[in-house]
Amino acid sequence: MNKHDLVLALSERLSLTQSQSLEIVNVWEGVLSDALLSDERIVLQGFGTFTSWKQSERIGRNPRTGKTCLIEARTSVKFKPGKYLLEVLNKK
Repeated sequence: MNKHDLVLALSERLSLTQSQSLEIVNVWEGVLSDALLSDERIVLQGFGTFTSWKQSERIGRNPRTGKTCLIEARTSVKFKPGKYLLEVLNKK
């Protein structure tokens, strides 16, 4: 599912126009980004938790050439699924 598919699904489920659904998705992306930039955790009870974390500088290797290179430090995001999301994904 990509962003367009998400917008279509929201517009169908919520009986909104696609432009309204797109605005909701864009605002949600902004809220998540702002919170993660402020080093806040986003906890959606039962669904999961988004947290930012700092990856340290390290030595990597180009798989094509085998040449080593330096991978710069950066900030990334981790997602830990919640209990109810895991239950839905693992229904038998």
